[in-house]
Amino acid sequence: MRYGIVAVAACFFPLILSAAEPAALKLWPGKAPGEVKDIGPEIVAPPKNANDVKRVANVSEPTLTVYEPASDKANGCAVIVAPGGGYSILAIEHEGTQTCEWLNTLGVTAVLLKYRVPKRAMQMPDNLAAIQDAQRAISVTRQHAKEWGIDANRVGMLGFSAGGNLTAWAALADKRMYEPIDDADKLSHRPNFAMLIYPAYLVDKEGNLKPEYKVAKDSPPMFFAHANDDPVTPLSSAMLYAALKKNGVPAELHIYAAGGHGFGMKKSDRPVSAWPARCGDWLKTRGYLTKK
Repeated sequence: MRYGIVAVAACFFPLILSAAEPAALKLWPGKAPGEVKDIGPEIVAPPKNANDVKRVANVSEPTLTVYEPASDKANGCAVIVAPGGGYSILAIEHEGTQTCEWLNTLGVTAVLLKYRVPKRAMQMPDNLAAIQDAQRAISVTRQHAKEWGIDANRVGMLGFSAGGNLTAWAALADKRMYEPIDDADKLSHRPNFAMLIYPAYLVDKEGNLKPEYKVAKDSPPMFFAHANDDPVTPLSSAMLYAALKKNGVPAELHIYAAGGHGFGMKKSDRPVSAWPARCGDWLKTRGYLTKK
């Protein structure tokens, strides 16, 4: 069952309605921070063939779409899902909507984040717009904890590739990257836990964790899944895992022998396809799936 947030959002922000999808809630009450240039209309491109992916491009109005689990399965845990796409597009289906549907089978309320792409010019860091959207998404989700039937202290984030990089930013940034605008921004912008699936851009050319990803003893627990043959180096996962380990932060790392990049929720006969089951085990072991 998907959660139609009409009643909740009607008094919050305007809605964008679709016959095929749940209602989407605007992330910002007005223009998102730093939006000074019209990048053109949003584009949704269907897959060109069986090996292609559904893409969303030119996102200037970020949204949250809430997928609710069956009422008899709901456990109060929530996860914000960030698709990948190199900060150029969003792979909105196999790293987005399908992930939300899988999370629903675990009793988790899934919140699909459609963040701004492509990167905006003259920003520092260059993915600043996306970071702002991720931080705002976490705070807004907590603000609606009661209405959405979730625990504000069990709000996680799951991201793929660039979305995994964005998840690392959200989990590790020690300050809000925009000026607070309303009551939502009085709530924490960091997730309680994070799942990074083949995260990108976390290490330099020598394979060292970049200095902007600062791990501390109070960093949130993390789960990683990556393929050894991924051209987006699995050192991104391994080095961040090592930093978490050194700081005593609970983490779990899976590096599969083969799987390439961008497998998302796609089924195959390779062991990498088991990552959702392993991630579900981790969530259960950590107590995030326990109904309270």
